Amino acid sequence: MCDIEEATNQLLDVNLHENQRSVRVTESDLRSESELLVTIGATVPTGFEQTAADEVREKLGSPCKISRDRGKIYFVISLESLAQVHCLRSVDNLFVVVQEFQDYQFKKTKEEVLKDFEDLAGKLPWSNPLKVWKINDSFKKKKAKRKKINQNSSKGKINNGQEVKIDQRNDKKDFTSHALDSHILDYYENPAIREEVSTLVGDDLASCKDETDESSKEETEPQVLKFRVTCNRAGDKHCFTSNEAARDFGGAVQDYFKWKADMTNFDVEVLLNIHDNEVIVGIALTEESLHRRNITHFGPTTLRSTLAYGMLRLCDPLPYDIIVDPMCGTGAIPIEGATEWSDCFHIAGDNNPLAVNRAANNIASLLTKKGKPSWGLPIDAVQWDICNLPLRTGSVDIIVTDLPFGKRIGSKKRNWNLYPACLREMSRVCTPTTGRAVLLTQDTKCFTKALSGMRHVWRKVDTVWVNIGGLRAAVYVLLQ
Repeated sequence: MCDIEEATNQLLDVNLHENQRSVRVTESDLRSESELLVTIGATVPTGFEQTAADEVREKLGSPCKISRDRGKIYFVISLESLAQVHCLRSVDNLFVVVQEFQDYQFKKTKEEVLKDFEDLAGKLPWSNPLKVWKINDSFKKKKAKRKKINQNSSKGKINNGQEVKIDQRNDKKDFTSHALDSHILDYYENPAIREEVSTLVGDDLASCKDETDESSKEETEPQVLKFRVTCNRAGDKHCFTSNEAARDFGGAVQDYFKWKADMTNFDVEVLLNIHDNEVIVGIALTEESLHRRNITHFGPTTLRSTLAYGMLRLCDPLPYDIIVDPMCGTGAIPIEGATEWSDCFHIAGDNNPLAVNRAANNIASLLTKKGKPSWGLPIDAVQWDICNLPLRTGSVDIIVTDLPFGKRIGSKKRNWNLYPACLREMSRVCTPTTGRAVLLTQDTKCFTKALSGMRHVWRKVDTVWVNIGGLRAAVYVLLQ
C-alpha cells in the first residue's frame, strides 16, 4: 500500500467548507464524495477539439462532447478522477460546470435579459461544483507551497545555459519531511508514477493533514471569499454586452453568497459562457493555462505545449520512433514529445544558436524541476542547417515542426525558397514509405506551392485549421 493510501485510511474526516460552513465528513461520506459525478469543461487549441476529445476518452474513459463554441469540450467524471484531468496534455484551462442551458430563451429587451441573469444566480445548483472547487483549491495551495520549498532547497541557478549542481543531501532531507506532498505533486508532474496515487480526494486529505490538525486546535472565523465573474460571449444576436452580463450576474452572485467582489485578487472565478443560445455557468479550476507546464525560457514565437501535443498525436508515434523537430525554437514540440512519448527519441535542432540555447535551458529546467536530474529524458538539442541536416538518409521516422510564418521570423519572400528546400531535405532523412511529417504554417499559399513540386516524395493526407494568436494557420499531415 502506498503512502497516500495509508494516509487516507488514517484520516477519517476532514473539514470541507461549503458556502463558508464547516462540514464534518466521515469515511463513508468521503467514499460517496469520491463517487460524485461532475461535468468538466476544458478550453483547447482551436482546431484540435477532436484530438482533445480522443485523449479524454483514451485516458479517462469518459464520453466527450465537443461544444458548438470552438475551442471547448465537455466530459463527465467522478470526483476521484479530478487529478487525472489535470494531467491531460491537450487542454489549456479547466472549469467545473454548474449548469448548462442548451437553448436559453433570451428576452427581447436588455433590461429583461439582465433581470433574468440576476434571478438565475439563486436558482443554480452550486453545491457540488463548489465541493469540486474546494478540493481543487486546497490542492493548488499545497502545490504552490511545495514548489516554494523546492526553490528554496535548490542552491543552483541557471547560469549561461548550464545548471549548477544541486545539493542532493538537502534535497533528500526535504523530500523526506515532505514525502506525502511529493507523492501528490508527482502525480501531476511526472507521468511515470501516476499509478502510485489513488484519488485526488485521498491526496487532498493527505496534503491537508497539517492544516486540519492546526484548525482543530484553534477556532477561526471562516474567511470571506473574493470572487469575480468573467463572461465569454459569442454571437451577434444579443442585445447586451459581455460586461453588462458579468456585472448584473456577478451582483446577484454576491448577494446570494455574501462574497466580496475583486477583479484581480479573487479566490473564485465564476464563468458565464454564452454562445448564441447556449449558456453555460461554471467555476474555474485553473488560474493560468496548463500549456505553461514545460517552457521557462521563451522566444519570439514559442509554441503552446497543448498545440505541440496535438501535432504530435496527429503523427501517431510508435515505440522507438526517432522524432525530429528541425526548427525547434524553444523546443516546445520535442520537450512535449519526450514527456508524453518517452519510449521514442526526440531531437531538437535549429540554425539559430540563441534558439538552441533556449531549448537546452528548457530541457535542463524540466530535468531539475523537482530536484531529480536522474530522471532523464530521451531528448537532445543540436545546432544545424535545416537545408543540410547532419542525419543519415532514411534515419528519421517522424518530423514535427513549426515552420516560420514569415512575420516575426523570416519573411514571406524567403519562404518561397525555404519551404521547397525544407521539404526536399525532410524527405531525404525520413524513412521511405513509413516516414511522416506534421508541419504548421500560416503561409499556406507558399506551402501549397512548395508541396505541389514535391508530390513524388510527399503526399498530403490531412489538414487541420488552427488559430495561432489570431492568425488562421494550417497543420499539414504528410506521408511518404
